[in-house]
Parts: sequence; structure tokens; C-alpha cells
Amino acid sequence: MIRMYDFDRNGTMSFQEFVALNNFLLKVQHAFSDLERGRGFLLPDDVFEALVKIGFMLDSPAFYSVCESFDQSKNGRFRLDDFISLCIFLQSARNLFNSFDTAKQGRVTLDLNQFVYCNANCRI
Repeated sequence: MIRMYDFDRNGTMSFQEFVALNNFLLKVQHAFSDLERGRGFLLPDDVFEALVKIGFMLDSPAFYSVCESFDQSKNGRFRLDDFISLCIFLQSARNLFNSFDTAKQGRVTLDLNQFVYCNANCRI
């Protein structure tokens, strides 16, 4: 999580970087709390709605792929820790994607080395 908001890449968090991380985590927690309806977990439709609230717009294949990856118990129920892990992955992927999308067109072209770099840096 620290690496995700270490904007100057110095290995530590400034106060501003800490505030940004804290705000992200609060947004994630609020999105979860708004939709868990006292159950203690989210169902996939709830996860999709929560991600939209946070600002992640995924198509169906991408959404179901990350759901499958972050549903630790493989029962279609996402506890808060599962949901936080999923959101951290998506935010890290977004940050990395944006670093390659310098023209801000929503598309990037990667060679193999860049693709490997992206994969290595999006793991949590």
C-alpha cells in the first residue's frame, strides 16, 4: 500500500502521501459499508457497484477476472479484507497504467519488458 502512494518513489511516506492513502482506504471502507447490508460481506453485484462508487469502471471480463482472483474462499462472498485487496490491486494497476498512458487516451502499447515490469509491480 505504501508503494502505491509513494508518489516520489523514495521508499517513505510524506504526510501528503499518507493522507492520500488514508483517503483511499476510507473511500474503500465506506463503499463496502454502504453495500454490505449487515451481512459482513459483499456479493459480486455489490462489489461491482462499490467499485463504481470508488471510480473503477471495469468491463465484465475484467471485473469477473479480478473477482475470481480476490474471492479467497471461492464462495462469491467478499469480506472487507478481500475487497480492500481487490481495490489496492486495481489502484496499483491504474497508477501503473497511467504512467504508460502519457497521452491520457486510455490505451497503451507495451513491449514484453514493459509488460513484465507491469506484472511484477501490480502484485500485492
